[in-house]
Amino acid sequence: MMMCEEERYARSHELGGQVRRPRDFFASRSFAGTSKNRGTHLDRRMLRVSALLASARLTSSFSPVARTSVVDCAARLAPRAARNLPTQRFATTEGTMSATFDPAVYYAKEQPAETKAYCMQQTMIRVKDPDASLKFYVEILGFRLVMFRAFPQYGFTVIFVAHGLADADIPTDEDERWNLCMKTPGCVELTWNHGSETEAGKIYNTGNADTTGVPGGDKVKGGFGHLGITVPDVYEACERFHKLGVEFHKSPNGGGMKGLAFIKDPDGYLVEVLPQGPMITKPVDCLGIAVDGGEGYKDSSK
Repeated sequence: MMMCEEERYARSHELGGQVRRPRDFFASRSFAGTSKNRGTHLDRRMLRVSALLASARLTSSFSPVARTSVVDCAARLAPRAARNLPTQRFATTEGTMSATFDPAVYYAKEQPAETKAYCMQQTMIRVKDPDASLKFYVEILGFRLVMFRAFPQYGFTVIFVAHGLADADIPTDEDERWNLCMKTPGCVELTWNHGSETEAGKIYNTGNADTTGVPGGDKVKGGFGHLGITVPDVYEACERFHKLGVEFHKSPNGGGMKGLAFIKDPDGYLVEVLPQGPMITKPVDCLGIAVDGGEGYKDSSK
């Protein structure tokens, strides 16, 4: 068992023309490849807790047993550290607020008993064309279509897609699909407002310095940022995306942060592509950008 050293610093609707029906996507399979100091300084013990927990969660080389041991160690440290928390939770430098909030106490909090059956079930985005969106999420990103349900009386259809479901998991009965959908974590709900597919160009603002739908064409610093997937190899996945004609906002070697990518769905929403392990880099990416290239980090909200 991993020991602590203080305890140890860590480690049904069819559109006109040649458009596929929802059932085509239910049957679709993923493409292959798919200090205790008071005042302005945070308590050092709390920082140790943070480091311990970050190690347990982010260091993929730790075994499950080692990860559990680190989390247990942090849980033992947290109550003692919490008693020494400074009253000022942020450090300031020359009058400027700096991001030094320490979240360790929240890592150690137990989940309220009343919420144990809750499910983080969905994130919703509006889409213009359901067929184009399903092709992207099902065929390119490997999601499964869990539910497609129209509400003609309200003029919209809800489309739920998710990862981690096998063919046999998707019921054919509509009510059973609903029950499965409401208990499946991490769904993306694609909401199609009927008639939007006939409008020209992009119609939904993605929140990332986007001018779509804004009077005067000013950029919007929106709250929404992106969806995200993880893959075994970012560079290999992006080679495939590139061959399939996917639009890139940032390739793996582009920008200042190397080893991750951002692609765009048909409506322009960003999808981050991260590795399921260490953030490695390769000499050249799918767009021919060298690892020492790129324009540097850019805040997409501005």
